[in-house]
Amino acid sequence: MQRWFLPLTVLTTVMFILAPIFIVQAPYESTMGLVQKIFYFHVPSALLLVLSPFVCGIASIRFLASRTPAADRVALAAAELTVLFGAITLATGPLWARKAWGVWWVWDAKLTMALLTWMIFVAYLMLRKYGGPGSERLAAGLGILGMANVPFVYKAADVWRTLHPQTSVVPTLPPVLAWVFWFAFAGFVMLYVLLLTSRVRVEAQRAEVDRLYLELEDSYS
Repeated sequence: MQRWFLPLTVLTTVMFILAPIFIVQAPYESTMGLVQKIFYFHVPSALLLVLSPFVCGIASIRFLASRTPAADRVALAAAELTVLFGAITLATGPLWARKAWGVWWVWDAKLTMALLTWMIFVAYLMLRKYGGPGSERLAAGLGILGMANVPFVYKAADVWRTLHPQTSVVPTLPPVLAWVFWFAFAGFVMLYVLLLTSRVRVEAQRAEVDRLYLELEDSYS
């Protein structure tokens, strides 16, 4: 394991302990009140939902071009984390929407494209698990498709003027709210790096165990 892994783990743990304290102490948003504090969990996870597919897609392109197992492991790990943070996004979003819009869900462009992206990566994982030999190449194509879908997720609210707030919300946050948001987002990013690194390492060890098992099996045949 890399030398930076333990210090980053400790720092991430400290940040996740402090983040709820800072979020509680942050001022209430004038129109939504307490429910607005979901923002500090929903938006960081949503940003990772649109960033993680690029990790998967770029790694998938590299894998298809060079057949590098390491790139395939990164793509798989990033796909799993896209599903994880996408699930957080899709769970926290309706909680916020119920208070802000009066409904749990609306089929506007941004929400629908986010759900579609999440479903693409669920399909990626199902293909990897049940697709059999060669499924990693087909899944890589899905990873690239998921990456190509991300710009539509990110810009949907700006282009189609949906109920969902536009992308200009975060840059225009008041400083007293912005520093809490960026603190929470930094914690989420560090957690993402830790999970990605750990998952890639687990896959590398699994591949090594499979290799040793095949060598042992060949030695008895």
